[in-house]
Amino acid sequence: MIFKCYGGGCFECCIKCLGGIPYASLIATILLYAGVALFCGCGHEALSGTVNILQTYFEMTRAAGDVIDVFTMIDIFKYVIYGVAAAFFVYGILLMVEGFFTTGAIKDLYGDFKITTCGRCVSAWFIMLTYIFMLAWLGVTAFTSLPVYMYFNLWTICRNATLVDGTNLCLDLRQYGIVTIGEEKKVCTTSESFIKMCDSNELNMTFHLFIVALAGAGAAVIAMVHYLMVLSANWAYVKDACRMQKYEDIKSKEEQELHDIHSTRSKERLNAYT
Repeated sequence: MIFKCYGGGCFECCIKCLGGIPYASLIATILLYAGVALFCGCGHEALSGTVNILQTYFEMTRAAGDVIDVFTMIDIFKYVIYGVAAAFFVYGILLMVEGFFTTGAIKDLYGDFKITTCGRCVSAWFIMLTYIFMLAWLGVTAFTSLPVYMYFNLWTICRNATLVDGTNLCLDLRQYGIVTIGEEKKVCTTSESFIKMCDSNELNMTFHLFIVALAGAGAAVIAMVHYLMVLSANWAYVKDACRMQKYEDIKSKEEQELHDIHSTRSKERLNAYT
């Protein structure tokens, strides 16, 4: 957005342009982009690390044909992550544009504007859509906590196995619904694959990536709440501006009617005098 200054210095022009920035929407957008970037980037890499752990240490393979297994679900989650990143990048831009056009400083820069019914409907639509997205991100945050819990259990088993000698602890994937009841995919502390998995950096990295992805989803929830506060304030501003606009229109109409009446009477008096 380009602002032009006439009859003022560069400093005054910069101050006036900075006054037209919706800082509340800008902070919410930065928080949203940061949260979505952490969730999508770290979540994608954590899912890739999960595939490697399942194939390397749990000796799981992809099912042949069109059978939906855990690897197919992970691929679906990756595509969902791609869609989430693209969708919320566009949505953040739309909310920033909405913030610019409902900021009082923009009104001061461009003069009085007319509040249309379409503008009020757009503000109400953004409030409803942001509320739905906030609920969706709450669900995503709750869902992301599940792999964090699973990896925390695995990390705890690795730590306890190194602290207490002679213990035989096992992790069965059937407990988490990753495999069917008929399949027995588990690793125990006495097995060589378990020792290699605990000593590898891949397990620790995947665990922390899921934690960062969970933090990113939480940041997105906070951003949605911030957006709701901003949009509600903008809606109140638009509503008050609409009422003020109607008042100014009625006042202008009444003044015009009084002026017409006064002008008519003046002409009648002048005609009567002549």
